[in-house]
Formats: sequence, C-alpha cells, structure tokens
Amino acid sequence: MAAYIVRRLLLIIPTLLGIMILNFVIIHAAPGGPVEKMIARFQNADVSATARFSGGTQQGDASRQSQGTKGSSSYRGAQGLDPEFIADLERQFGFDKPAHERFLQMMKNFLRFDFGDSFFRDRGVWDLVLEKMPVSISLGLWTTLIVYIVSIPLGIAKAVRDGSRFDVWTSAVVVVGNAIPSFLFAILLIVLFAGGRYWDWFPLRGLVSDNWAELGTWAKIRDYFWHIALPVTSLVIGGFASLTMLTKNSFLDQINQQYVLTARAKGLSERRVMYGHVFRNAMLIVIAGFPSALIGILFTGSLLIEVIFSLDGIGLLGFNAALNRDYPVMFGTLYFLTLLGLLLKLIEDITYVLVDPRIDFARRD
Repeated sequence: MAAYIVRRLLLIIPTLLGIMILNFVIIHAAPGGPVEKMIARFQNADVSATARFSGGTQQGDASRQSQGTKGSSSYRGAQGLDPEFIADLERQFGFDKPAHERFLQMMKNFLRFDFGDSFFRDRGVWDLVLEKMPVSISLGLWTTLIVYIVSIPLGIAKAVRDGSRFDVWTSAVVVVGNAIPSFLFAILLIVLFAGGRYWDWFPLRGLVSDNWAELGTWAKIRDYFWHIALPVTSLVIGGFASLTMLTKNSFLDQINQQYVLTARAKGLSERRVMYGHVFRNAMLIVIAGFPSALIGILFTGSLLIEVIFSLDGIGLLGFNAALNRDYPVMFGTLYFLTLLGLLLKLIEDITYVLVDPRIDFARRD
C-alpha cells in the first residue's frame, strides 16, 4: 500500500502540471485581460470627465485627435493613451515577458505556495483564500455531513422496504428534491423564512452577526448555526437524492447475494444479517465517496448560494476574479483547489482499503 501511495503522490505532479498548462492557455487565449481591464477603466474615466465639460469645442476635438496619433497599441481601446503608460501597465502585470516565462515563474512560485498579490484587491492571494475558507468549509462540511446522515438511513430503509408504499412515497420526495435546483429552493426559503413575504426568522447576510465577537460561547454557536441554517438546507435538498438512491441500490445488490441467503438459513435475525453482514459490503462505495462528495459540495456547488445569501466564500472569490481577469487569484485558487482535490481522491482510495481490507490497489495489474 505504501508503494501505491508513493506512485499516486508522484502522479499528482504531471496531473497538476497538465491542468495548469491547459487552463493557462485557455485563459490567455480568451479575449480581454488585466491590461485591457485597466485601459477600459481609464477610457471610461476619460469619457466621464469629458462628459462633464460637454460643449466639446473644436480645440478639444483636435487635442483628442492628436492623442490618437500619438502611438498605436495592440490593445483594443488603447488609442489615445501614452505608449509608455501601456508599457508600464504591462510591466506591472508581468506581460512584458513571454508567456512561457510567465508560466514557469508562476509555477516556481506556486511550488512554494507563493501565490502573489491580487491585481485589483491590493492583497495577497493566500490571505484572500484563507479569509474566504471559513464560509466554504462551513457550507461544504455541514452539507456533506447532513446529506450522509439523512441519505444512508433513508436508503437502507428504502432497500429493506423495496416496493412498499414507504419506498414509493420517499422516491417521489427524492425525485422532487433532485429536480429543484438548490438556488431556487434557496429563494423559496428566503420568501418563507427570511422576511421575504411571510416569516422573518433567519438572517440574510453573512456567516455571523456583526456583534459576534461580543457574544458568549454558546451565543456564538447559536448565532453561527442561525446564519447557516438556510444556506445549508438549500444545498442539502439537492444533494441527498443521488446518495439515497446509491445507498438503496448498494443494499439491494448485496441483499440478493448468496452469503445473505446463507446467513438467513443459519437462523440469524434480520437485523444481524443487515447490519452484521450486508452493511459493511454495501457501504463500501458510499463511505469511500465521502472525500469526493465533500470537495464537490465545498467548491463547486455553492456559488449561487453564496450570492443569494451574501456569503463571501471561495466560489464568489473565484467568480469575481474571472470577471475582473484577476489572474493571480484565478490561478492561485485553481492550483490550491486542484491539489486539494487530487489529495482527497487519494484519501478516497485509502478509505476503500480501510473499509474493506480485501481491496489492495498495490497488487492490481
């Protein structure tokens, strides 16, 4: 097993490098960039200034025309700006170097977990990530735990009562929950319970209250869960359906195995058969998928929820960085989350072995 773990750790290096190269090429091939973003800001500021002095004399028109011929630039919208100013912008954002040199320097820094500074926030990328992590961890961790706590017993109950009224009605609830997107359910919760139209029981903004630091220990805990109740509920509704059906199908598959018939023939109670024999084999795929479920909910399923409930987490940070072409934040968060995802996939494989020691990845051909 140790040799397998070492191979997987070594495999992370080319996988991570390939992902970073692919995204670097795609992002730089897309139109627009930080330099263009700054040029657009300066051009808008210039337009606003000239609009205040509308009346536009011929002298002003001639002045703008003379600026337009001052120098040409490959950047769209750069006409009229000093070429030296454009060159300063390129140096500031690192675009005075070839693309391959920028990528190699970026990866060299990332190996030391030096993600640099944001282009537009005047803060370090690592500080921004650490600041946003509590929101994403809160949403992802509690959602994953509640989904597993609800889905596993429900899936077992459905498997034991397969074809009964309970199975039919719970299947209908599961289908409806799976069909409703999390963000639509979040809006419904706001309308019902957050002062939208009916009851005003829950807050709409932030992870904690403004006076959280002044509260006592138990008051802080209550305030924290009071704020995340609606966001986590909206994520749970859309997340428990697939796990419930996976648990049910895993149990049904094991119930029909020969060893279950043998255990029943020996006179073992149904409870002993289900939880002494079936549970361990059926839960293999369910429990081992916990790391992947956590990383999925943690970093990919909460963007709209963060926007709706005004939660400033990793999802919103990455979204704003993409809109603003904030490359250090984009690539820094991509590197960090990709590395975390690859490590969690390794933990998932190790979990398989811990749940069922008969599995040995090291001896696979």
